[in-house]
Amino acid sequence: MATFNQRNITEFRSRLSGGGARSNLFEVEIGFPEGLGIDENLVTDKVPFLVKAAEIPASNLGNIPVPYRGRVLPVAGDRTFDPWTVTIINDTDFLIRDAMEKWSNSINDLQTAQGTIDPAVYQRNAFVKQLSRQGTSPGDPELNLRSYKFEGIYPNTVSSIPLDFGATDQIEEFQVTFNYLFYEVASPTGSF
Repeated sequence: MATFNQRNITEFRSRLSGGGARSNLFEVEIGFPEGLGIDENLVTDKVPFLVKAAEIPASNLGNIPVPYRGRVLPVAGDRTFDPWTVTIINDTDFLIRDAMEKWSNSINDLQTAQGTIDPAVYQRNAFVKQLSRQGTSPGDPELNLRSYKFEGIYPNTVSSIPLDFGATDQIEEFQVTFNYLFYEVASPTGSF
């Protein structure tokens, strides 16, 4: 173990594996339910390119305070999952926006408030992968530093797209917030 005097920049460098994970090296994949009236292959092909921002999920354990003779024993409670949000660049064909709106509408129709009630039908899976600086190659888990699988996602919120005469030199973006059942972390071989 290094002592305080040995903790210097070269020791720091030796501990920073791979130069550190980069927050801009990631990829997102989202599955869509059948029957939305979209070209699923085309939309899923665009998602890894047009998802501009995502996040690695938070992990939350609840707390149960148990009082005992004037003291409180904290006991671990149930796990909860924060919603997962992605930011998507909107191109002129609105394909991803259209798919998200149709997915949301299939769950609860804008006009009739009716929709699919079976979660197995409207929930799908998504993946977020932290990539290494060496790039990525299909079937090579070594180049994915870490992968997360979101089980049972569905869009909870499809955000607005602000329109503004003064917004020059900008491309539209919107956010989609998903609820999900749970997430899994891939094994070192890349399997879930």
